[in-house]
Amino acid sequence: MSPQVYALLVDATTETLLMVGVSGVIATVLGLPLGLALAVTGRGELLSCPAFNHVVGLVINATRSTPFIILVVAIIPFTRLVAGTSIGTRAAIVPLIVAATPFIARVVEAAIREVDRGLIEAAAAMGATPLQIIRKVLLPEALPAIILGLTLATVSLIGYSAMVGAVGGGGLGDLGIRYGYQRFLPDVMVAVVLVLIVLVQIVQSGGELIAQQVNKRNLKS
Repeated sequence: MSPQVYALLVDATTETLLMVGVSGVIATVLGLPLGLALAVTGRGELLSCPAFNHVVGLVINATRSTPFIILVVAIIPFTRLVAGTSIGTRAAIVPLIVAATPFIARVVEAAIREVDRGLIEAAAAMGATPLQIIRKVLLPEALPAIILGLTLATVSLIGYSAMVGAVGGGGLGDLGIRYGYQRFLPDVMVAVVLVLIVLVQIVQSGGELIAQQVNKRNLKS
């Protein structure tokens, strides 16, 4: 691999990390409270509001059921409105956020619903308000599962960031298509795949380690 291609690989990796990092943080900020709201507003839950739960659930399901590559094309006008362009790394962040937010919301919802209802009932019996139960029972108990879910979401974002390269999104996917496929440079394609594998392994291992540490702290307390 020539020094020029190596430099392109470094730049593409940096772009991918930027896309995944920014979109992951924003999607978490949006998806975490959304997932929490879905978990506590179901029928018979702490802040029961079935109408809200149903409407938000429909929107999330509709977004999640749309294939990512179609979603990227479908929201191009929205991407232009937000990012000022529909190509490049900055533009790619928009569909990544739109795709990751409902995924994270469902992951958070599932993690919170797995919390032992006996703990919730015990806290309520001691006079805890719904907000206190959410803050002191639901979130701490669900935290390890939430971290694992966010790890899974980040891994998915790495895959999505490669896919968005097919429509000019930049990053490793764009490099693999333009050089590895269109210019028939198999060594570039192999290098791109290896870098993606390494990124996924780092994220997966790091997320599992953090979840284990958080779980150990919860058990000690």
